[in-house]
Amino acid sequence: MAGMQELTARQLEILGFMRSFTSRHGVPPTVREIGEKFRMTPRAAFDHLKALERKGALQRRASGRRTSRALTPTEGVGAPAWRPIPILGRIAAGQPILAEENREGDLPIAPSAVPGGDELFALRVRGDSMIGAHICEGDLVLVRRQQSAETNDIVVAMIESDGGDAEATVKRFQRDGERVVLKPENPSMTPIVVDPRTRPVRIIGKVVGLLRGF
Repeated sequence: MAGMQELTARQLEILGFMRSFTSRHGVPPTVREIGEKFRMTPRAAFDHLKALERKGALQRRASGRRTSRALTPTEGVGAPAWRPIPILGRIAAGQPILAEENREGDLPIAPSAVPGGDELFALRVRGDSMIGAHICEGDLVLVRRQQSAETNDIVVAMIESDGGDAEATVKRFQRDGERVVLKPENPSMTPIVVDPRTRPVRIIGKVVGLLRGF
């Protein structure tokens, strides 16, 4: 099977979508469904599928009649080279982390690339509060699920308001006595300072990697 380094970011994204679609629906997506998902023409989607087949990431089923339905993610010997990491959009307070409404799809990652793969998820960054740490709008941060953090770790934290309408936020973790300081890496923004005795704050995980262009 082809190594991950031989696949483009877009091909990895399409492969992840095909894996999650196939696991949910029992059949791979059509060229049209892939095109609609990634806002590309069916022809462009078809070209990506051919490239993925050529590189060994997709294999053709003998029983498949329609071109894209006949192509499935390679299993068997090559399967351990990939692990689907869930891509999350917005995490709202009160929802389980991996709730279906949070998921955008899956990201295929080589298990050797990042330790602790079973505890990983990817989160789509919104806003520019962390541009000083080179984390930009639209980036995917790879997050290892954990409930604690060390000073200066970049974390995903959930701050719940009285109305329960908070979302997950990516910030640098610091402490000021008993208070938790969630520090942005943007000089125009002020830190979020929370006293956990009076306002719930929960560490969801630590940022361990960054992907751009997915």
